[in-house]
Amino acid sequence: MPVTTRISGNEAVAHAIRQINPDVMPAFPITPSTEIPQFVASMISNGEIDTEFIPVESEHSSMSATMGASAAGARALTATSSCGLALMWEMLYVSASSRLPIVMAVVNRGLTGPLNINAEHSDSMGARDSGWIQIYAENNQEAYDNFLQAYRIAEHKDVRLPVMICQDGFITSHAMENITLWDDEPIKQFVGEYEPEHYLLKEDESMAVGPYAVSGYCMEAKKAQAEAMKNAKKVILEVAKEFEAITGQKYGFFEEYQLEDADYAVVAIGSVCGTAKDAIDALRKKGIKAGLLKIRVFRPFPAEQIAQALKNCKAVAIMDRSEGYSGNGGPVGAEVMAALYRAHVQAEAVNIVYGLSGRDVRVEDMMEVYANLEKLAKGELTITEYPYIGLRK
Repeated sequence: MPVTTRISGNEAVAHAIRQINPDVMPAFPITPSTEIPQFVASMISNGEIDTEFIPVESEHSSMSATMGASAAGARALTATSSCGLALMWEMLYVSASSRLPIVMAVVNRGLTGPLNINAEHSDSMGARDSGWIQIYAENNQEAYDNFLQAYRIAEHKDVRLPVMICQDGFITSHAMENITLWDDEPIKQFVGEYEPEHYLLKEDESMAVGPYAVSGYCMEAKKAQAEAMKNAKKVILEVAKEFEAITGQKYGFFEEYQLEDADYAVVAIGSVCGTAKDAIDALRKKGIKAGLLKIRVFRPFPAEQIAQALKNCKAVAIMDRSEGYSGNGGPVGAEVMAALYRAHVQAEAVNIVYGLSGRDVRVEDMMEVYANLEKLAKGELTITEYPYIGLRK
């Protein structure tokens, strides 16, 4: 029977890893993801799993070793945060272009500088164009469930791309929440055994991984990689449907909360969505039609589906927990606004930066966002520059 327990987001991911029992995990500690390899190492020592744990000297090395294990035919993973993700930057592109179905737990933390260890999306958002699938969690349950689905997506023959499973540092990674842990056997059957068709150690086949590509071939490889990312959309939904059949948990590209008849909507990623839901519940009691579109899958980006979901809104606020330094807002804002424009959605739209370096966002802050959206839709407010929430005066 499934068990309801109270654990942190990092421990939830570690439980998913235990149930998957991958072959190899190279890792280097970095706050706030350090607990994940720590939990896994303890599980190995206790005989709960037989994963080969490889301590390495840096995050660049951890991704390099993960790539080597995956290329050799092993089911491999690692975990990191912030500057660790930045240090493995080169390898992110190599692993994706080499079509290696790696899974990585990314516990989101702001990139330096100034030096800070708290929640921000600048690390994974900076890697959004590296060719990795990116799936984000609002809470501990979603971090656990997303990780359980990751290998089914990554290893699919029409995809074969690495996957980042992201959660907000400290807010979910270290906070304790009630979650449901699914039974081991149904999950093991759902994930299945990894049986790669091509790998370096296959005796009757010679192959190379990551060779130099001359200009006559390289562009075709990149196009094939782009097509795999498109294919991932279908696979993500198929895997989610299978997962729902065994757990009852429903997942898609995004979650719509009170959005069907919403006049004013927030688009956001991660833990702030829980705060937005509380604000929506309070506003609905006052007769204000507020709603939320919580993005779960950021890569591949479900542009058409997002635009369709927001088409009847009067005003939309797109929330970014990272600064794009483009002078126009953050990456989520850029993507969603482009989607709305291409779909000819007429809603007024504003990009908002919030929560940088762990800055708190209150229910009252979100209620003010909705109040400003109402003013924006009525022409009572003009926003000429993307605002920051909670910025000290």
